[in-house]
Formats: sequence, C-alpha cells, structure tokens
Amino acid sequence: MGRGQAKSDYENVRNARILENQARLTSLGLHKTITELRSIASSAKPPKTHVRNYRKKVYELTSLRRSNRLKEITATATATVSKHDSFRRSERLRGKSAGGESEERRPANAPLVDVRKSELQLSSESAAQRCNSKGRGSVYHPVFGIHCHLCRQKKLCGEEDCKRCGNLDMDQPCIGKTDCSVCHSSRGVLCRGCLKVRYGEELEEVRENRKWMCPHCIEEKGVNPYWICNSSICLNKRNMAPTGVAIYRCQEMGYKSVAHLLMDELKLADKMPSL
Repeated sequence: MGRGQAKSDYENVRNARILENQARLTSLGLHKTITELRSIASSAKPPKTHVRNYRKKVYELTSLRRSNRLKEITATATATVSKHDSFRRSERLRGKSAGGESEERRPANAPLVDVRKSELQLSSESAAQRCNSKGRGSVYHPVFGIHCHLCRQKKLCGEEDCKRCGNLDMDQPCIGKTDCSVCHSSRGVLCRGCLKVRYGEELEEVRENRKWMCPHCIEEKGVNPYWICNSSICLNKRNMAPTGVAIYRCQEMGYKSVAHLLMDELKLADKMPSL
C-alpha cells in the first residue's frame, strides 16, 4: 500500500509540472512559432523524384562484339609464336623438350641462360678478380652468377678450372656449386664456403660423390634424423630463429658445423618432457 501511494503522489507531481510547463510555453508564444517553422521546413523540401532501379548488365550472356581487323591481328600474333618461345622454362628444367621428347635433366648448378653469343664474355677486370676468393666467389654477376641457397650470393665461383664461370660455357655445370642428385633444385645449390661452414663438408668430396643429397632430401628420405637445412629462409618456415654467424660459437663448443650444433639441440629438445 505504501508503495502504491508513493507512486501516485509522484505521478500527480509530475503531471502538475507538465501542465505548468505547457502553460508557460503557451504564454511565451513558442507553440505558434514551432508550428510555423515546421510548415516552412516541410514546404522547402523538394518533391521526391522517381528513383530508377539499377539493374546490373550481365555481359557474359551475349558474345562480345569484335571487329574483323582485331580478329585478324589476334590470329596472326598467335600463329607467329614459336614452340620454343611458348615452352616454359620450368618444363625445360624438368627434362622435357618442346616436341614432348624427354631429355637429360639439367643440373641446378647449370641454370639455363638464354643470351646471345656476343654477350658471353666477361670484362678483363672481372676475369682477373674471379679467382681471388674460392669460398663464395669474388665477382657478382646478375645474369651468369649462380644463386647459393644459404648466403644467397649470385656470384661466379672462384674455381680456376670452371668452364661455366671462367669461359661462360652455359652447357657446363659450375664446379664451384653443389647439385643435389635427387631434386636437382635450387635448394641444393651451395657454394664452397657455405658447404664447409654450415654442414662441415668439403666441395671436392661432394663432387666425387655422385649420390650426394641436399639437407632437404636427406630429411624427406629420413637418411639422417635431425639433419635439416639451416638457411634463414628454411628456419623461419620451421618457426625457428635464424642462427646468423654461428660458426664461431660452434667452434668454441667443439662442433664441426652449424648443422651439427642444430642436430644436438633438436635431439635435446625431443628428449625434454613437454610441459
């Protein structure tokens, strides 16, 4: 009962205040002013125009119109493309010819370079500096240089008897870069310096071993567990931090190469119990 009585008293006070405010507005003439302003605003609005419904035109339903001149140009251009030009480079590297015949697979340390014979020459300065460093090479060349998977240096090798980098014979492989016997891909192309520092292998031994495999193929075939590629690109794909210049730390700890250090770290990580 108390709550109902209090509520009715509040409503009575509220209604009294509403009536008082309306009387005050009427005495000031505001009701009339508001009505006049509303009528002016409604008359100032432009009448609504008919809105045209947009309908998207579908061009696929009808054939495109093309002049006979353009048809002749397209047909002529298609006919003039030779089989050699249309044949993709990736197909040639897989050992397929333009005629569909199988060819010997081209090694990754002898990438296909299509240049004119007149361009197959080095400057005297580059030829003199090429053999200054046998580790990774001394001469960078954007066309004839071979990309190393680890250091990513596109250089000519520093081997004196390399016909590929010395004489620019594109039919010969580079003896200063490795080639995987399984994948023959760019992942298995390593220079002498990276092969020694990163994997503890000598280039002369790799040349003699015709069954040499890159770390990627070794991991895929399960030949040597925990033997992985330690390039920054591959480590990032594994969500592992790149090693950087880790050879000095490996030598201090008694490891032969960076790959041997990573192998022990991965073995230790597998033995540790998961939290």
